[in-house]
Amino acid sequence: MKNAYFILLSLICISATSSEKQIIEWQNLETGLDYTSMEAPVKSICADSRIDVLKINPKYFAFELQCMEQKKTGNKKIDQICKENNLIAAVNAGMFKLEGNFQTGTGYMKNGSYINNPSLNSSYKTAFAFNSKDTSKPKATLIDLTCEDWAAAKSNYTSFSQGIRMVNCEGKATWQASEKKWSMVLLGEDVSGNILFIFCRSPYKVLDYTNMLLHSDLHIKRLMYLEGGPEASFYLNHPKKMVQKMGSYETGFNENDNNTVYWEIPNVIGIKRK
Repeated sequence: MKNAYFILLSLICISATSSEKQIIEWQNLETGLDYTSMEAPVKSICADSRIDVLKINPKYFAFELQCMEQKKTGNKKIDQICKENNLIAAVNAGMFKLEGNFQTGTGYMKNGSYINNPSLNSSYKTAFAFNSKDTSKPKATLIDLTCEDWAAAKSNYTSFSQGIRMVNCEGKATWQASEKKWSMVLLGEDVSGNILFIFCRSPYKVLDYTNMLLHSDLHIKRLMYLEGGPEASFYLNHPKKMVQKMGSYETGFNENDNNTVYWEIPNVIGIKRK
């Protein structure tokens, strides 16, 4: 019976992602910053099945990588990191190694002269590059290592956070099919060059979730996985909107919707007004 349920859910998802795109109602917070909470086209097994998205125009907002190792502190909750560094919003900067001091990213991570992880993860295939030194380049962008010049990006930007590629250069979902599901926080870039913080507490299979986002009216060009399960964190503190959301469900680890607090994490990507 359980297998039949998963098969049915997959069929529903395929049907949903082939139907008409959902029109997104954006709430403009200020110039260059918009927020939405939209209903996913397929219901999850728990939570509210909503997708939170913060759309950020890099012309008006600067991105910051906050690494607790660089600050020589222990891991902290995302709301504390934002308050201490005057960040308007933030998400996880990516996954981290469960060894050593639990503060090293699993992919290449650099913040100016500080290097958290010097090794490029060849299996991840994408990286968020920001703080451009070249005024002719976008201030922040997602680099696909298979179809864009990584060497040029390394010379043009001062800050990087690498993560798992979810959409290839042809705009197709790349995650391997799996029955596992979890809460997720992602980083995207749309066709207009806006950067997207994307969060969903409700658990989904990653491939299905990617296809839902691709079929939405978000106009996604690039998409990178940041974190999943109870560690996934999304924080927004704006006079017009306050959002504090954390993940919970993760197959094989935390199979429930009971988490109600932020977990301490080592690295976040946040934004400030220019």
